[in-house]
Amino acid sequence: MVQHPTLIRKRLIPLETLRLEKDMVIHRSDRLLVTRWTTIKPKKELHHGSSCFLLKEGWKVSRFIDHQGKLICWYCDIIATEYDADTDTFTFTDLLADVLIYPSGLIKVVDLDELAEALEKKLITSDQLLDSLRKLNALLQLIYDGALLPALEGYWPED
Repeated sequence: MVQHPTLIRKRLIPLETLRLEKDMVIHRSDRLLVTRWTTIKPKKELHHGSSCFLLKEGWKVSRFIDHQGKLICWYCDIIATEYDADTDTFTFTDLLADVLIYPSGLIKVVDLDELAEALEKKLITSDQLLDSLRKLNALLQLIYDGALLPALEGYWPED
């Protein structure tokens, strides 16, 4: 059985910190954490999904599944991860830039305006902005090379 750490999600826009109490950890290693979850707040399309937290790369790649069990998209968040070994707690801070990959192959980069707004409002530092952009660039390279999703294929749980 996988040891279940405490998972905390911090968002900057809107500002919120949330303990992910209902997320089930189904895989854990020093480089990867995989969870299964249902939506926290009911959504029109999104019902449930799973997430791969690539701890060293600073990415969370989530599979979004609708109410009929059909894949909506893969949603990739750029994140900063803090780990407290004493309490076995992961805190994931959303660094705002996101990439959506649709089953059709369409790729959308979104929320760069939020990244700029966060810097303007001093919600992030210039170092965090640079970190987010570098992680985004590395993620996009893997996506464009067609290497990201195949690398994660064996980790997705059955829906």
